[in-house]
Amino acid sequence: MNLQVDVQEKDCVHVFKIIGEIDAFTAPTLKERLEKVADQPECQAVLDFKEVNYMDSTGLGVFVAFYKKVKAVNGSVKIVGLNKRLKRLFEITGLDDVVEIEMESGDPNGTV
Repeated sequence: MNLQVDVQEKDCVHVFKIIGEIDAFTAPTLKERLEKVADQPECQAVLDFKEVNYMDSTGLGVFVAFYKKVKAVNGSVKIVGLNKRLKRLFEITGLDDVVEIEMESGDPNGTV
C-alpha cells in the first residue's frame, strides 16, 4: 500500500495528514516529509493518524527519531486520531507517557 503525507502550515503549526499504512516500505516517505520541519526551532507538529490503520516498528522508529529532533529544538509533537489498535501500540512502548495523544474524535476512551 502507498503512503500519502499531506502537510499544511498555519501559524507555525505543521499538520501532517497521514494516509495509508506505515511499514518498512512506506516509512522512508514519512521520514522524508517529517524531516523537512524537524530542525525548525520551536516547531509545533500535529500528526493526524485518522486514516492510518497499521504501523509497525519501523514506523515507530521514524516517529521516535522525529520526536527527539523536535524536542531538541524546543518544539512539540501532538498525535491526533489514533484508533484503538494504534493507541495500544503507543501504550505498549510507553510513548503514550511521552507524547500528547488525542484519540479519534467522539471516542475519548479508545473504544472504537
